[in-house]
Amino acid sequence: MLQPQPVPVQDLLHPIFEEKSIQLSILRLDLVHPEVSGNKFFKLKNNLAEAKKQGKRTLLTFGGAFSNHIYATASAAQSAGFRSIGVIRGEDADEYNPTLLHAKEMGMGLNFIDRETYRQKNTPDFLEKLKIQFGDFYLIPEGGTNELAVRGTEEILQKSHFSFTDICVSIGTGGTFAGLASSIQEHQRLVGFSSLKGEFIIQEMEKMLTGFGIQSRGKLEINTDFHFGGYGKFKPELIDFMIWFHREFKIPLDPVYTGKMAFGVWNLIGENHFLPGSKIMMIHTGGLQGNLGFKGKTGIDLPIL
Repeated sequence: MLQPQPVPVQDLLHPIFEEKSIQLSILRLDLVHPEVSGNKFFKLKNNLAEAKKQGKRTLLTFGGAFSNHIYATASAAQSAGFRSIGVIRGEDADEYNPTLLHAKEMGMGLNFIDRETYRQKNTPDFLEKLKIQFGDFYLIPEGGTNELAVRGTEEILQKSHFSFTDICVSIGTGGTFAGLASSIQEHQRLVGFSSLKGEFIIQEMEKMLTGFGIQSRGKLEINTDFHFGGYGKFKPELIDFMIWFHREFKIPLDPVYTGKMAFGVWNLIGENHFLPGSKIMMIHTGGLQGNLGFKGKTGIDLPIL
């Protein structure tokens, strides 16, 4: 099964922190595994163990052509000795982009379907057709979020992190936010930064927490102001910030999740959202593999590890 590497907490230094009387650090989950990076490591570890327990030999999952989840699942399956199938959104998806090339190198079989069919991915009829096509498999949902994934992300926070007053993380499917909500302490606030446009994510997270029986001991907050137009979208000021952040702290970010989260934290610091004396820890959820694909799509060269 997957073996983690040590995950450091990197303290950041900047004059604004002294001015605002706060501390800012970042948990480098992007370093937890060379290929199963960030929160994906924690989402997949329990699912791999369950697949093995059930005697499954094949993992099947869903994702877009530049999906961190597809990249990570292919790597995890290869490492743990599973066959893997990726059902990819879009018949016209570029199978030679860096994400899908890596997936194929890891032995993942790619099945491209049109977007309308892709929307049926959770229906019993469609899943039955996939079983007829590919045989018996262990299903991992798009983005990797299920109960086992949430239980895995509960392990991200360790006792050594309980000294922080604020934990900041990006939100996609919401599994990592849910796991962290379960593990924060009474004195801590979890601040989620949605990468999706719209207030609906607040209700979606409430449903998820209720569905998984999670009652957080700490305070929960979801910010929807830093999506930059929606999932996978960006604006020049986000790119400028990411390049500056890497130059200042030598930490690469991605434009889908961690860049938006860090941009949001930086702005909230400037707006005195965090009280004097706050100890803030941002969580770097990985996803840096996508920076190569981003360059292929936009021509913009972003830092990578």
